[in-house]
Amino acid sequence: MSYIKLRNKNNKKIALVDCNSFYVSCERLFNPRINDLPVVVLSNNDGCVISRSSEAKKIGIRMGEPYFKVKQLVREYNVKVYSSNYALYGDISRRVMHVLKKFSPKIEIYSIDEAFLDLTLVKNEELESFISELRSLILKWTGIPVSIGVAKTKTLSKVANHLAKKEKVGTKSFILNHEEEVNNFLKKFPIEDVWGVGRKISKLYKNNNIITAYDLKNANNTWIKKNTNVLGLKTVMELRDISCIDFESSSSPRKNCCVSRSFGKKVLDYETLKESIVAHCLNAAEKIRIDNQVVKSVVVFIRNSPFNKNEKFFSRSKKVDLPIPTDDSILLTKICVQSLQEIFLQGPRYQKAGVIFSGLSRKGKYDEGLFLHERKEKSQNLMKAIDKTNFRFGRSMITVADTGFCNSWKMKRSHSSKIDTSSYDFLPTINIR
Repeated sequence: MSYIKLRNKNNKKIALVDCNSFYVSCERLFNPRINDLPVVVLSNNDGCVISRSSEAKKIGIRMGEPYFKVKQLVREYNVKVYSSNYALYGDISRRVMHVLKKFSPKIEIYSIDEAFLDLTLVKNEELESFISELRSLILKWTGIPVSIGVAKTKTLSKVANHLAKKEKVGTKSFILNHEEEVNNFLKKFPIEDVWGVGRKISKLYKNNNIITAYDLKNANNTWIKKNTNVLGLKTVMELRDISCIDFESSSSPRKNCCVSRSFGKKVLDYETLKESIVAHCLNAAEKIRIDNQVVKSVVVFIRNSPFNKNEKFFSRSKKVDLPIPTDDSILLTKICVQSLQEIFLQGPRYQKAGVIFSGLSRKGKYDEGLFLHERKEKSQNLMKAIDKTNFRFGRSMITVADTGFCNSWKMKRSHSSKIDTSSYDFLPTINIR
């Protein structure tokens, strides 16, 4: 099987749409006054920098930098700092993905701010104008700027997207380029930036004089198979324009649902820990109901910090298999509280707690029997009423008493913008005179 034949048979057009500095863009969407200012968004508990505006990058703030290390730069350049607001980012992400689904028969949502699109049906002569218009419409309809890279494989579309950002052109296509032009780009593309090449494998490559994406493209197949894995060989093939990594269906039902958080400060008492577990349980239950799923197994876990040298590491979990799968928040809350009672130990300074739902399946798949039908119907009606009310008036408008009111366990969010797209209070106000 010759390389040329394989390459000529590949008529795919795969686009990678990537939101620019996504978390920062979401904050700017509701606060245009910070559009031209340096902005950073911090991780859980205001720990590290996880999103930066181009202005913040220019003054030397690096990705993943602990916040305490950049405070001097923040003060010196008047950097706007925001705690992460994942509810906001998730909502804006759904809006962007909704737009993308209108323009492609096949889409793979790769992450909260990235998606692959199949543009094979778009004619070559119309491709440049198509992706340019798509980029403009996303900005117009959602307010989020994006970069789009197009190529015949996923891996090369990642490279094209990277170049679109670096060259500040917004879009980049390798479809009509001659192979020599693409090779010139790959010769300047660091091996560690290639999609699918991790830190460990990039060291192996560099030790064997594979420094750029172009070097990897021309690497010996036998050596790659011997020293890496199937994914390593697929990456090489994709750099050669041979599509090996298929689209994954974004509609595939999830098998597990985990909700956990690190605490803003260490937790010592049972009641505070219980409040967090109940809140996580309710959050997870709401998520599976949105997906029309029920849960078969529930895991509750608690632990202190594994990095504290002055304290012995403590971690416990409890798994409960349910006789009949359910999505009932009240029943699941009782199970989680009972599990916590069994694993809680007084003494450790707890740093994290969470709930995992596993064995998820489509609602209605199991036959519970006639004697449970009436109870199930009442439960479903109650859950629908709670979800409808919370959707209309804001999350946790109706909740269970065990969640408490002070929520001292919650993550540290000293710089939160407090934007909530489910609240009428955040609708823009227009003064007409």
